[in-house]
Amino acid sequence: MKAAGRLSAAIEVLDDIINRHRPASVALHDWGRSHRFAGAGDRAAIGNLVYDALRQKASIAWRMNAETPRALALGVMVFAWGEEAEKIAGLCDGSRFAPAPLAEAERAALASGTLEGAPGWVQADIPEWLEEAFEENFGEDYIDEGRALAGRPPTDFRVNSLKAQRDKLLVQLARFGVVPTPLSPLGIRIPPSQGPARAPNLQPEAAYQRGQLEVQDEGSQICSLLVYARPGEQVLDYCAGAGGKTLALAATMENRGQIFAHDADRNRLKPIYERLKRAGTRNVQVRGPD
Repeated sequence: MKAAGRLSAAIEVLDDIINRHRPASVALHDWGRSHRFAGAGDRAAIGNLVYDALRQKASIAWRMNAETPRALALGVMVFAWGEEAEKIAGLCDGSRFAPAPLAEAERAALASGTLEGAPGWVQADIPEWLEEAFEENFGEDYIDEGRALAGRPPTDFRVNSLKAQRDKLLVQLARFGVVPTPLSPLGIRIPPSQGPARAPNLQPEAAYQRGQLEVQDEGSQICSLLVYARPGEQVLDYCAGAGGKTLALAATMENRGQIFAHDADRNRLKPIYERLKRAGTRNVQVRGPD
């Protein structure tokens, strides 16, 4: 697909989300099923456009002076992705698969849209009703906190210390642009992708398949480390879910002692069995609600 076609597709998906009140993931999935010609790169670019528009909806709508799916998609390309307004005008030529030509108001907004005079909740890209709580909790930094949340997240992995060392994996996976996490001594991070680019996928890599890596955000890694579970102890993970923290605790305990992984929802526990096997974890007993 060409860039103009991707832009049209993002507008279509955003219309499905905003005007038909459908979940973003469902709208994107359904669009992909009905447009099977779209490649993986196309789907990634369209998804990035859609999610960036939703994350930065308040600020982009202010700059565009409109909150329509078209305004949001156009605004993302200029204000979030840094494309030139004239380039966007060139994409919107009304040809087959391309968006209709820009109106004068759209041209003006793309060329000179600004957040000058915007209220704090717009600058922070949070709902208006949430501004008071944000300001109470974060003080004068609340706008920066909101902007941080409106950005794309990185992808964090935890090195399974039963099978690997972080320094070696950082070298092995350097071609993916990985960096160490700033706080967790076991974390490896893939910084967020930019513009239409696809984020690297480590799951097909040998390191992941061998259980040397697990997807886990840095916050969860830190929580697991703060438990300070020691080899030989008995630990209850009462809300184990898919087992991310259970696996981290097992590695910290060097596979010695006993962990009881419990969850009130048996369906949430389903992924844990395969993850335990891949990680080489032997000191975990899984317990459902019965």
